[in-house]
Amino acid sequence: MFQTPMLDATTIVLIIIGIYLLSSIKILAEYERGVVFRLGRVLPQPKGPGIILVFAPIDRMVRTSLRIETLEVPSQDVVTRDNVTVKVNAVIYFRVLDPNKAVLEVTNYLYATSQLAQTTLRSVLGEVELDELLSQREKLNVRLQSVLDQHTGPWGVKVSMVEVKQVDLPEIMIRAIARQAEAERERRAKIIHAEGEYLAAEKLAMAAQLIQQEPAAITLRYLQTLVEIGSEKNTTVVFPLPVDIIPVLRKVIKDAVQPEQ
Repeated sequence: MFQTPMLDATTIVLIIIGIYLLSSIKILAEYERGVVFRLGRVLPQPKGPGIILVFAPIDRMVRTSLRIETLEVPSQDVVTRDNVTVKVNAVIYFRVLDPNKAVLEVTNYLYATSQLAQTTLRSVLGEVELDELLSQREKLNVRLQSVLDQHTGPWGVKVSMVEVKQVDLPEIMIRAIARQAEAERERRAKIIHAEGEYLAAEKLAMAAQLIQQEPAAITLRYLQTLVEIGSEKNTTVVFPLPVDIIPVLRKVIKDAVQPEQ
């Protein structure tokens, strides 16, 4: 009569112990690590991946992902070195290298990295001019990555890449840049036109020298020009008149007029 309650109590105890052991089993994925605090003190090495035992309330585990995190930095008002106000946003790629530091050194490494990225974006881009911001974006990305990685290193976080996504300019600056681009295009067009005229002049000079050596070449050129004019079915016939003959004609006319006077 007295054994049945004892067996029931033993069974209950075993069931409780079994439930406690089952609840102590934790499964961590391949990309996860568990930072375990035992009686308030962190264990030297993080647990995982796979099956681990966490004996609550003695142990407390904090899961940490080792995958690359993507953090979008919201648009920031940046004043460049040449006093132009622009809105700039960016994307940051980072990952946790040391889970213990990511848990112990900072309250929330995601929030801390986000705030640090915003302030760094304003400070670094505020040191450059607008032209450098628009044309040397790769250089600025590397600089931003270096500054962020230097500050997040003590947190066990590695910043692998920073990309400036978009630069929003004021309407006045957009029109000014458009006028600048138009002026640059006109300058290039004038230079190309001048170079073409220079090359054409060189070729004409070479042709003149060649015709000077062969006087019959100019006559052949005259005849070729007449053939080209006649092929267009024109009713007007053009005879080329050498410029050298004009002074001779003037002299002849002058000599013919003077005896009559």
